[in-house]
Amino acid sequence: MVESNKQPLLSPKHSNTCISSSSSPPPPPPPSSSINGDEEGDIKPIGNIKDFIREFSAESKKQLYLAGPATFIALCNCTLLTITEVFAGHIGTTELAAMSVQISVISGFTSGILLGMGSALETLCGQAFGAGQLNMLGIYVQRSWIILITTTLILMFLYIFATPILIFIGQTPEISKAVGAFTVWMIPQPFGQAINCPLTKFMQMQSKMMEMAVIIGATTVFHASFCWLLMLKLEMGLIGAAIVVNCSSWFLTIAQLMYVFSGSCGRAWSGFSWKVFHHLCGYIRLTLQSAAMPCLQSWYATVVVLFAGYMKNAELSVDAMSISMNVCNMTSVVAVGFCTSISIRVSNELGAAHGHKANFSVVVGAIYSSLLGLAMALILMITRNQYPDLFSDSEQVKQLVSELTPLIGVNIVISSVQASLSGAAIGAGWQAYVAYVNLGHVCLGGLD
Repeated sequence: MVESNKQPLLSPKHSNTCISSSSSPPPPPPPSSSINGDEEGDIKPIGNIKDFIREFSAESKKQLYLAGPATFIALCNCTLLTITEVFAGHIGTTELAAMSVQISVISGFTSGILLGMGSALETLCGQAFGAGQLNMLGIYVQRSWIILITTTLILMFLYIFATPILIFIGQTPEISKAVGAFTVWMIPQPFGQAINCPLTKFMQMQSKMMEMAVIIGATTVFHASFCWLLMLKLEMGLIGAAIVVNCSSWFLTIAQLMYVFSGSCGRAWSGFSWKVFHHLCGYIRLTLQSAAMPCLQSWYATVVVLFAGYMKNAELSVDAMSISMNVCNMTSVVAVGFCTSISIRVSNELGAAHGHKANFSVVVGAIYSSLLGLAMALILMITRNQYPDLFSDSEQVKQLVSELTPLIGVNIVISSVQASLSGAAIGAGWQAYVAYVNLGHVCLGGLD
């Protein structure tokens, strides 16, 4: 929780020490940093149930306004890859296993790094917006583009040498060769993500959620239609899948670029500037510090799928584990939505010097996220013998997924709580500290 006795990452609105274009981004604050809760516009400490209900109702309206579109966006993002895997599962088990390994291991590793490094932008843009420093948002986005595109170029060796790398770490030759061929066709996708990730954070922190929801919704319809056309109707298999994923990634990126460049973001985007190169090294350090928490969260799924490939029946294990991970991702989109809304609320309120509001937004988001996580887990348990039919035609795969459902349900509930806390950490700039917790979680999971 955010304490209310110190200054945030950004100074209050009335301060003259806010971030300027000539200063390097400040490092994330220690876990105890926050702001003075007595600033104008902040809520008073809650002393009784009546105050709680009043503030809960007011905060709920703000959270739901953000969490609704954010949940839809998270669902569509998850659906894009899930739809592709569903079509691959109806082509064959080898194709499904190859796509699962590519998405979970190669793309998963790359995406973890890009999303992790982009989380620094989420903290800085949110607090800059709350503090009224709109001119800095565009500068931060451009700095992030430079860093993420350079990082993507460095990571291209994973895409070019996917087959020998997978064989070296113990994956079966059949799956490794299929993954390697598929991965080469997927090279354009991470470059689209490197441009789109900062754009997404930039729009999120300005609460442009409805605009993003419309764009991602149109992308999902486009993606599903062309998956059916290329993968099944034209029988292009994994090559067709790669073409669709690349086109969808760039369709989404170009659409959001057009929205930002159109002037719809006002003073937040004033065009390209040479100021992005001022103190770029300081921004890189902050980016690397912020990357630890999201990277560990993303790579955990990568490790799970890799270990599934070491089992005796590798194709069956990878298929079942991939479906389970997809179900976890799809059913946890509500938690992701509230993670986003909490991050926006916390960062905006900290930037505006409203400590008690930042604290209370975490409480409200955690309550909603936990209750909805329990509901999702219950629905999954009730339909444990039906939902595997959507992902595969193999009876063995469906049976194994059904047996894993209780564990999936527990994971959803825990992830719902964890997502709320992650949102608070991102909003306050505490990613590096939460990374230690995630590291311990990964180590304990490995021991299990």
